[in-house]
Amino acid sequence: MPLTALAGTLGRKRAAHLLRRVTFGATKAQIDQVAALTTSEAMDLLFIMEDLPDPELPLDPATGQEWLSTPTTDANSSDRDLNTYLKSWHFGQLLALDVAEEYALSYATREKITFLLHTIFTTIESKVANSKFIYYQNALFRQYSFDDNEDPDFNFKTLSKKVCVENAMLRYLDGNTNVLGSPNENFGREFLELFSIGRGLEGTVSTLPAPGDYFNYTEQDVQAAALVFSGFNIDETFSNIDEDTELPKGVIRGGTIASSHDNTTKQFSYRFNDATISPDPDLLQGGAATEESALGEIDQLVEMIYGVSDEAAKNICRKIYRFYVYYNIDEDLDNDIIDNLTQTFINSGYKLQPVLVDLFQSEHFYEAGAGTGNDNFGSIIKSPMDLALGTLKGLEVKIPDYTTDLENYYTFMGSIQQSMNSQGMIYYEPSEVAGYPAYHQFPIYNRSWISTNYLAERYQFIQRLIDNMDADEPGSVGVDVVEFVRDNFSAVAADANDLIIELCRYFLPMNDNLTFDAAGDDSSEITAERLNYFLMAFLYSPQIDPDPEGSWNFRWTNLEDSEVVESQLKNLFNALMQSPEFQLS
Repeated sequence: MPLTALAGTLGRKRAAHLLRRVTFGATKAQIDQVAALTTSEAMDLLFIMEDLPDPELPLDPATGQEWLSTPTTDANSSDRDLNTYLKSWHFGQLLALDVAEEYALSYATREKITFLLHTIFTTIESKVANSKFIYYQNALFRQYSFDDNEDPDFNFKTLSKKVCVENAMLRYLDGNTNVLGSPNENFGREFLELFSIGRGLEGTVSTLPAPGDYFNYTEQDVQAAALVFSGFNIDETFSNIDEDTELPKGVIRGGTIASSHDNTTKQFSYRFNDATISPDPDLLQGGAATEESALGEIDQLVEMIYGVSDEAAKNICRKIYRFYVYYNIDEDLDNDIIDNLTQTFINSGYKLQPVLVDLFQSEHFYEAGAGTGNDNFGSIIKSPMDLALGTLKGLEVKIPDYTTDLENYYTFMGSIQQSMNSQGMIYYEPSEVAGYPAYHQFPIYNRSWISTNYLAERYQFIQRLIDNMDADEPGSVGVDVVEFVRDNFSAVAADANDLIIELCRYFLPMNDNLTFDAAGDDSSEITAERLNYFLMAFLYSPQIDPDPEGSWNFRWTNLEDSEVVESQLKNLFNALMQSPEFQLS
């Protein structure tokens, strides 16, 4: 059954929580807009489907033109550089740059779902080694991000089927080398373990029931699945177009006759009730396999996996929950919240969007349900991407315009990529086949984002941005902290204490009942000691005034000593954002 929905308007704290999780950050104005809405109204704003624009194709700065619809030439940048530009372009989509305000939050929501799907159906750029393959995979994920439409076949199961013959995945997991007589089991193994049914709830079972038996599937099933997937190759001409998505896909080896596809009956184990998969005789040509019959077997396989039990649907819902809510799923939560999300998933016809809406509207998501522990606000360590892009969005950083200043846009976003790399996240280059450890690695999960070195790099990113330390470098962008405060917090800016509290309410996830009086620590979500630390960092440099708070009020109100005002605000933002609290979402 659906989760219990939160009643009433969201308010500022819950709105900020929602937008931090559902997008890669939001402006103060966007948080204020959502704060006045009910959860139902917020979902209408976040999931606009009609007239939501698709992104323009990325551009190669060497030519000023896109490189995806035509063959590249010597005039184009190297494919390695094109992959870098592609990721920088996608950062702009994740931030919904240059998108009309009425669509911006919905656009950003959709783009974060494309990233969610990348964490589920992981590929590694260096193995794929083709920027067009990566782009078209990203476009496929985008198409299926918002799937709550009237087409019953437009769902996660269908996306799973299309991923099986998608060029990037064929190359990444060696599907293009899986041929009749010499099966390659890599993709079959990962499809069962990572992309569909999985091995059950992590941490609840310590030993396998038998060698080669993985709770929900066996080695026999891996071998049989490999035969189902056999016979496909990558298509570097991009001429084999999927009739549903109108995107390029892989091609069957042999042309009209799929001569490299294993056309035998595939026998699965007791985990799948001893099911078999055979080619549809109506799709064969003279008894021989065709592309249509091979695709038909993949269709049967996915339907079998999702039909044998609720485990595949439940495994996907666990991934969604860990991505958006909290990494720790115990058996009680698995049997309650995850079970309910799974039923929503199944009842909707395996569509993602109803599951997300059910989750984002729920009391559980906002810790408002009876007996709900205080686990969800601030419970996720921001990924380097969340930290970098969320900071750019929250501080309203003026990023070079993609249309009119392409070179500086790519230079700036390239620096963001480099900073993320130093923080431990190389986009499209996870360290293992299962993807970024933060989204799957029991028991550490998102804590893998933090080490002594990674934390130092996070703090350095903040300092370089706020202090504009690269001001003389091409493409450099900094933050005008005075302008930002004047535009967004002018009502409280003259009072140092009020300004700190107001900034905490927008930038830190835990922000109820804040007070500088230690007597209120029992109810305040940030101690008075921490708030006074921010105050000291703010007002006690570059000089110590006899009355620091009064001096700040005078300077701000009377527009005096602009250099001191700017320096003090930079100190405040550095202290606030180079803090453990700011690393949390």
